[in-house]
Amino acid sequence: MTQQASNANSAAGRSRWSRCRLAAAIMLVLCLALQPAGAQLPGWDSSQEQPPANTTTVVPRSQPAPKPGGGAPGQVSLVAHLTDTSPAITQGLVWRVFREGTGPDGKAQLVSTHKEASPTLRLDPGTYRINVALGRANLTRKITVAADQPAREKFILNAGGLRIVPVLASGERASEKLVSFDVESDERDEYGQRTKVVTGAKTGIVLRLNAGNYSIVSTYGDANALARADVSVEAGKLSEVTLTHPAAQVSFKLVTREGGDAIADTQWSVANAQGDTVKESSGALPSHILAPGTYAARATHAGRLYKRDFAVKAGDNVLVEVIMP
Repeated sequence: MTQQASNANSAAGRSRWSRCRLAAAIMLVLCLALQPAGAQLPGWDSSQEQPPANTTTVVPRSQPAPKPGGGAPGQVSLVAHLTDTSPAITQGLVWRVFREGTGPDGKAQLVSTHKEASPTLRLDPGTYRINVALGRANLTRKITVAADQPAREKFILNAGGLRIVPVLASGERASEKLVSFDVESDERDEYGQRTKVVTGAKTGIVLRLNAGNYSIVSTYGDANALARADVSVEAGKLSEVTLTHPAAQVSFKLVTREGGDAIADTQWSVANAQGDTVKESSGALPSHILAPGTYAARATHAGRLYKRDFAVKAGDNVLVEVIMP
């Protein structure tokens, strides 16, 4: 009996102890839940707490590339004259602005192109090369642009005009459609050859050229009727040159008898007295303009060659018949 009472007392004690432990745990949970943010628990040393490592990478904001020379753009007004005393040119100009130095490709860096007679530009501070062209006349100068400082640049082209008037030996005006000419400067290359300034120009126009001495080579027709002249172009003036073309109009036909019909499918070759070929063509009745002289006409038809020598003088208009034997 005594043993049973003792066991009952022991069980009751364990039950009370369990209930006490459960109550203490509940109280601890409630205290943690009601604790203010950032508050310390009793006995906790915050100095021992280590902050988390900073894993954020800060990338600095890129700055815009500085402009050449720095500072605000400068204003530049451009004006061109034929001579130092002539009025400003009001039309026909082309301005090209290049940055000083070369780009990655080794070429000058073109900044802008302008076709106004007197453009006003806003450029970043720095050094530039300005080219102005009027026809074939042109000038390139180096300028320096300063920040916030307007400037006016005057370009003296030192240029004049050249007009070619072609005439025949009779004094009659040559057809402008049949005449073209080349202009060569007085300067020569390393091989002693003149430098061509203009190629295949048509008559009836005024060429704008830098002042200087030039050689004109004019061609009348499509063969060897040439005329040459040396001319001096003066700044601010128009030089007019009359070129006389001694030439003959020559037509060709291959026939079976004198006065007969022209035979088609014929290839022609015309050679001068030195044996140099001056013109080749094909057809039943080709026509060419030749310089005065002696020539050989060769006609090829159906694999056979036929030949005739002939001569012409300035002003002739002749028909050369090559007769098949």
